[in-house]
Amino acid sequence: MSTQPIHVDLPHKLGRAEARRRIEDNIHKLTGFIPGGGNVTHQWQGDRLDLDIGAMGQSVTARIEVEEALLRVHVALPGLLGMMAKPIEAALRSKGSELLLEDRTKA
Repeated sequence: MSTQPIHVDLPHKLGRAEARRRIEDNIHKLTGFIPGGGNVTHQWQGDRLDLDIGAMGQSVTARIEVEEALLRVHVALPGLLGMMAKPIEAALRSKGSELLLEDRTKA
């Protein structure tokens, strides 16, 4: 089965440690962005977050590499989900930083 790759760089000014903390605080919100819901499992490997996302009967793999001033987001869309690559990439570019880096410590 072929996959459609998406690569999006999201600049930030938080530093590596703070960006990583915020991603960890917000990772649970990903399921709300998956049509029909979904299952998200994640595991940190150093400063790389590996994600397995179950959505619409498909398994999507993704990773987020946390750098000092940049998040590198990589998503591999399998099969028919590949047709959604452009809108998913656009959503990542417009909402990715907000979703992943929102500061939930502020009330």
